[in-house]
Amino acid sequence: MSDDTSREKLRKPDQEWQRQLTPEQFRVTRLKGTERAFSGQYNDCKIAGTYHCVCCGEPLFSSQAKFDSGTGWPSFVQPIGPAAVETETDRTLWMVRTEVMCARCDAHLGHVFDDGPAPTGQRYCMNSQALTLKPAPEEPPGD
Repeated sequence: MSDDTSREKLRKPDQEWQRQLTPEQFRVTRLKGTERAFSGQYNDCKIAGTYHCVCCGEPLFSSQAKFDSGTGWPSFVQPIGPAAVETETDRTLWMVRTEVMCARCDAHLGHVFDDGPAPTGQRYCMNSQALTLKPAPEEPPGD
């Protein structure tokens, strides 16, 4: 029996990712790019649901963990579960940051910072290009 932590990595050659993704999604997720602040479709999104990896479809963040950080990128206080994302030190752009990647396919999602709100104090600053939102099913009206 396996659980999410023992899942095999999804690996594809760049040519396959390029066929599957838009050029901007490929640049952000596979080449570790960043979209311009305030340009992403999920920055101001208030729709309830789950944010999934645009590359492999894995659930990453709940809309319940989303908050307006004022930075221009969708921000979350925590991932949907401890095994959803992985992190590593990013020393590009003459600074040290913590990169956040999809645990299943290693897609670059964004960075996490220690300046977020309670309860975690973290700000998972993600690129909209790396995410796809699956809205929560609407609940039937009560009687």
